[in-house]
Amino acid sequence: DPDSGDNGLVLYSLVNHQTNEFDINENTGEIFTVSVAGKAGTFYLEVQAADHGTRRLTARTTVNVTVDSSSSSNIVVVVLNQQTNVVERNIAEVKRVLEDKLGWNVYIVDVYSNELERKARSSTDETHIEIMAFDEAHQEVPAQDVKRKLKEQSGNIEAELEKVFSTSVTAAIGEPPAASASPELIAAIVLSVVLACTFIAFLVYVLLDVKRKRYTELRPNNQAESMEGIDNPWAMDKNGSLKSLEKLEHTNN
Repeated sequence: DPDSGDNGLVLYSLVNHQTNEFDINENTGEIFTVSVAGKAGTFYLEVQAADHGTRRLTARTTVNVTVDSSSSSNIVVVVLNQQTNVVERNIAEVKRVLEDKLGWNVYIVDVYSNELERKARSSTDETHIEIMAFDEAHQEVPAQDVKRKLKEQSGNIEAELEKVFSTSVTAAIGEPPAASASPELIAAIVLSVVLACTFIAFLVYVLLDVKRKRYTELRPNNQAESMEGIDNPWAMDKNGSLKSLEKLEHTNN
């Protein structure tokens, strides 16, 4: 909107509350996904732009969004010797160069530094770019084909990227990071460990209890036998009568 002031301030919104799968940045008009897991096909989003004038003006258009079913196994990592924040500012040009040299549509999955610290975005001269390539039929290009084409065109890609970054650029093929376990999987593992520990503790308790009972049952007999060997006057015979009587009779005789 070429107007100035509030008349030139435009806000964007999705009409008919189409926010289950998509949402929109009201200031920039950027459309992003909310949840399209397991969904594929074309979605028709009606977008409205409205200014802030006293007599508000609006305009609408339809945006067609195609969601392709994808597999993380076809993600390829391109490593550039450039700072992450610099790559992010020029990501549109990087995408253009890759599409031009590979001959496919390229989707940028993620841009990140190999460091965990936030400061690494401007301090580490290495940036990882996760990409997926799609052919004219909107089908995923296998990762091995993308890697092969990247190797074949590495020289041309680096030459074009040098124009974008105004410095020498190297582009190498990296490995995608290992997928982290989902919270559900972590919870299941923790629960399994707790149950296993509980079961083992129960078995130990049962074994110790059985051993204690057996020891208790055997202990009186053992004591009686050992004490009989030293002429215990209070030892009992098998019938339960005191042997002390026999001892006393023997003494009298």
